[in-house]
This record gives sequence, C-alpha cells and structure tokens, in this order.
Amino acid sequence: MRTVLVVDDEYGVAEVLEALLQDEGYRVVTAINGRQGLDRAIETPPDLILLDVMMPIMGGAAMLEALRAHPALGQVPVVLMSSLDEAAVRESCHGYRAFLRKPFRMAEVLVLLERLLPPDALALPEVPGGA
Repeated sequence: MRTVLVVDDEYGVAEVLEALLQDEGYRVVTAINGRQGLDRAIETPPDLILLDVMMPIMGGAAMLEALRAHPALGQVPVVLMSSLDEAAVRESCHGYRAFLRKPFRMAEVLVLLERLLPPDALALPEVPGGA
C-alpha cells in the first residue's frame, strides 16, 4: 500500500483528500503545517506528498527545500497545491513534480497520482491458494 502525505492547514481540504485517497487504497498521513509535515515524512516516509504552499509555521516552499536537502526524502515526488497561479508559486518553489490549483477537482488528484506513481503501486499481493 502506497503512502501519501497530505500537508495543508485547511482542515476541509485535508479531510476530503484523506477520505478520497483512503477510498482509493492509499495509506494517508496528514499534517497541518510544513514543520509537522517534515516530521511526519521523516517518521513515515511517503511515496508522494501533496503540499499546500501557504501555511503557518513553515510554508510549502520551506518544507520543499528541507525535503530536497534530506537524504532519505530528496526524491519523493511533491505535488504543490495553491490558490495562487503556478507562475507565482514557481518563483519561490523549486523541485516539485506537479501543481494543483485550488480549488481542484478530486478526479484531477487521482489522475495525477496515477501518473506519478507506478501502476503496480496499489496492486495487492496475490494470496496463495486464493480464489
């Protein structure tokens, strides 16, 4: 089972993403700011991170920079989320794999995860002797 870390200070966004992704078979870990997100990523290394840009304590740009400098987390794909235009975000954020402009459709999230994670990432192992 693949793990997705959702880092967003908007409780409603994090809650909806968590429910959607769990329904799709992902393990979801959430955090409300970049500092907490970085701690959670170190505790439970994710396969992908959905990261809000504007948050208190540590914003998305600072968390992304810290991730890229971390030896174990430097290659984890990061999807930035923001109500800002991507051109504005690109000025302060580097090293992300994709961008979702808020508000986004949940179908966009699923398509993006399918593109960024290998197709067999969610495959369940075969059970010997299973029907």
